[in-house]
Amino acid sequence: MRRNLSSFLVLVTSLSAHVANGFEFPDCENGPLADTTVCDTQASPPERAAELVKLMNITEKLSNLVDNSLGAERLGLPSYKWWNEALHGVAGSPGVSFNVSGSPFAYATSFANAITMSAAFDDDLIYDIATVISTEARAFINAGRAGLDFWTPNINPFKDPRWGRGSETPGEDPVRIKGYVKALLAGLEGDQPIRKVIATCKHYAAYDLERWRGITRYDFNAVVSSQDLSEYYLPPFQQCARDSKVGSIMCSYNSLNGTPACASTYLMTDILRNHWGWTEDNNYITSDCNAIQDFLPDHHNFSQTAAQAAAAAYTAGTDTVCEVSGWPPMTDVVGAYNQTLLSEATIDRALRRLYEGLIRAGYFDPAGASTYRFIGWPKVNTPEAQELALRSAAEGIVLLKNDGLLPLRLAGKSVALVGHWATGGRQMRGGYSGIPPYYHTPEYAAQQLNLTYYTANGPVEENTTTTATETWTANALAAAAKADVILYFGGTDQTVSSEDKDRDAIAWPEAQLALTNKLATLSKPLVVIQLGDQVDDTPLLTNKNISAILWAGYPGQSGGTAVLDIITGKTAPAGRLPVTQYPATYTQQVPLTEMALRPTASSPGRTYRWYNASVLPFGHGLHYTSFKASFGALPFPGGGGGSGGSKIPISSLLNAPACKSQKHPDLCPFATLPVHVTNTGTTASDYVALAFVAGEFGPAPYPIKTLAAYARLHGLAAGGATGIAQLRLTLGALARVDEAGNTVLYPGVYTLLLDVTDPPLDVIRFELTGEAVVLDYFPQPQPSGV
Repeated sequence: MRRNLSSFLVLVTSLSAHVANGFEFPDCENGPLADTTVCDTQASPPERAAELVKLMNITEKLSNLVDNSLGAERLGLPSYKWWNEALHGVAGSPGVSFNVSGSPFAYATSFANAITMSAAFDDDLIYDIATVISTEARAFINAGRAGLDFWTPNINPFKDPRWGRGSETPGEDPVRIKGYVKALLAGLEGDQPIRKVIATCKHYAAYDLERWRGITRYDFNAVVSSQDLSEYYLPPFQQCARDSKVGSIMCSYNSLNGTPACASTYLMTDILRNHWGWTEDNNYITSDCNAIQDFLPDHHNFSQTAAQAAAAAYTAGTDTVCEVSGWPPMTDVVGAYNQTLLSEATIDRALRRLYEGLIRAGYFDPAGASTYRFIGWPKVNTPEAQELALRSAAEGIVLLKNDGLLPLRLAGKSVALVGHWATGGRQMRGGYSGIPPYYHTPEYAAQQLNLTYYTANGPVEENTTTTATETWTANALAAAAKADVILYFGGTDQTVSSEDKDRDAIAWPEAQLALTNKLATLSKPLVVIQLGDQVDDTPLLTNKNISAILWAGYPGQSGGTAVLDIITGKTAPAGRLPVTQYPATYTQQVPLTEMALRPTASSPGRTYRWYNASVLPFGHGLHYTSFKASFGALPFPGGGGGSGGSKIPISSLLNAPACKSQKHPDLCPFATLPVHVTNTGTTASDYVALAFVAGEFGPAPYPIKTLAAYARLHGLAAGGATGIAQLRLTLGALARVDEAGNTVLYPGVYTLLLDVTDPPLDVIRFELTGEAVVLDYFPQPQPSGV
């Protein structure tokens, strides 16, 4: 049976709304564990976890190695469901239950999905959103409706537009993802001795294929060079593990260079634990759901029996296995133990890691030990959370085209709301969503503005061969004929691209393009608002009768309001594309299975670093105003830039006191570079400063450019208001990665480019002199590939 986990998650969302999870904290006052070290808050978390595992018998141990852990009634250890989701708000999952009979806990705030939030390039916003999510999660936890761990964020780089789950990620660039992840984890896990919730970075590693031309994520072997692995696929996980010390990581479905990720000691021991030092809190690894079954002959053919598969996973470093009920064989930990394939020492190691994670989240503590235990329903969907949900959408909306129509005064005008999400709300959520308190659709937003409006549905993925029976064109043209302005709400949605469903084409869906072309012939102002993933906008960009294009991604519960706020100018657009918009022909040039990034004779290259023929580039985003922006001076002699610039010895950077105090040289500061920004136009607006580095240093081929730093300035008033964005550049942001995967700071001439315009808004050049220095030695895979 072929699994469809996206369908399963829809079912789970429905079921979790009806059946309370029954989560409970252990009784550390009167229960069997009360007088043990397990409940002694003065003991260290490792001591407490070790004592719990010591108290278990082997039957109890084996029954707690999977995501639906049964607990141990003899010890007063409750059952526990590890599968909880919170990608952009507390979400439907086996461990999370919503109350459909009514308040309380009937809903949770649904923010814009990750790809839209990322487009804001505003890490303070991400931190604030994550703080609200973890607060609402704690409310669910304290009510017995969720567990303490949440399987978020998805941080696999979105390198190919066909990938079905790209909208769950912060985009294609590792620097952007790392900034997003750092802010998100800080908000989710908190800064107290007790973790607010346990976050899980997924999917480790090189996972970006669902189901494409007969190849599935369950059997795909990602062939990745050490250079690409170190430079592109792993930096977000390095941020999670080495720098943010996240509580948990999820290993992925795919194999990496011949070994399933959840059986890879190279990934889980050599890199994750030994190289990145992800051992300080005895952190744990969970598998993706049913990934261990995929070791068997019908997929990876790595193990011949379910017992062998379980033994391979746990021995390699996986600590718990997610299972999806209804798809046997289940994880055979009992068989693995009985056949002496899995040692009790390995079982104990996994359980110590798992329960230490819960201990660090206050699972075995009295309620008074943490203020988190007092968070309740009044903290869910507060007015502040609702405003933040609106910001999460509005800040991430990207203006792709504008012929001067926007912002548009709609007072006194009638509006046609046409398209598949003009009146629908569920489409705005995207994947891994909970139940929101409301859907503020485009229609709702029009009502709040007291507009005269006409609505008509539209197609999604249909093609023009269905025109004999199609039902949308006549209604759409009739609505548009009565209106002064046409707003077309199109693009893709989860029926086109989602978990377990990759795209094969990235052109506008045929029927949608035909409809927009007919609407464009009416000689009325026409604005296209795109939902979902990027499509090739060339036909719309070149159509003079289409006045403007907005990309909204998946804008969440307040998406319609956010869009109308942008269109009317209540909010000025300042988002930037977190991905490259490729031409439709790109899918014919490189298969989805190709993992290499650099261009070759058979591949045009991937992402903005290596591909230079985009329809719209990574970082593209227009404004309603004009800006003048320039770099300040680097803090080195001659640091003012221009064609000359500073000559900086590499040795001086590494010997600086601020670097000497750094454990990891790639995090050593290079400089804080100011960007002076002036709003020279007539509309108040935010501005995102993007700084890229380019140059011919390190191994060839050389990237076109690489994002080095970014920052968002807020509320620059019209008519000359100024602001300064402080861009913090590290040595790692300037470094390259060699063929072995080592991060190296090379001598050479470096050019810093401001923004994605051609030419850039400003340029600074400087030269690093001396010998190349390795900032990070990448662990080398063993010849066996494991």
